[in-house]
Amino acid sequence: MHIEPGYVAPAKVVIANVGAIGVLAWGCKEQIKEFLGQPWAPLKTLLAAGFFSLFMQSFHMSVGPSELHFVGAMAMYLTLGFTPTLLGFGIGLLFQGLVFEPGDLYHLGVNSLSLMLPLITVHYIAGRRFFDQSISQRLSWARIVKLDAMYYTGVTGMVGFWLMIGNVATPFSAWAAFAGSYLAIVAFEPIFTYLVVKGLKSVENHVLVGKLTAVRELTVA
Repeated sequence: MHIEPGYVAPAKVVIANVGAIGVLAWGCKEQIKEFLGQPWAPLKTLLAAGFFSLFMQSFHMSVGPSELHFVGAMAMYLTLGFTPTLLGFGIGLLFQGLVFEPGDLYHLGVNSLSLMLPLITVHYIAGRRFFDQSISQRLSWARIVKLDAMYYTGVTGMVGFWLMIGNVATPFSAWAAFAGSYLAIVAFEPIFTYLVVKGLKSVENHVLVGKLTAVRELTVA
């Protein structure tokens, strides 16, 4: 989901940076609200950033104008919660740029929005009902697959958007090859997510699991 440097014009990169800062500022505001009731919330964000960085380094390969990554998005979202994952993406990408890929810092806002906006969409359309105790909707394997499919459809759509407004002519086939490469992630990642959620649910009464994850809020089929 990384857009390679040079594809997006500088003026549009600036607009993307402003948008990403706005989303992160909103996320920080939401986390401050959470902090009042859950003092451990910032640690969840640091865990999300750490796991995201680990996942990103575990597997990545160039595919046309972008890169295929193992993101672990739904695993983080369902175990750590919405706001920590949202902020964790921004912090994790900044860390990646500073430590591993300095060239990616140029598109930090672009790449952050490519991950954050699909997460916001998934959360408000489908995901938050699983954390709502008044609804108590059960999280099943099939629903995890749907969440993953929704999320990566959003990510590949965002990449397509950046390429469409970019200053480098990119054939549709190049984007299609990139989007198609994520089918492997959609096929594998739900297995990983389900195993992680089930594993943490089995020890949800442990004090650290209770404080540092959101699995107690989930009902798993």
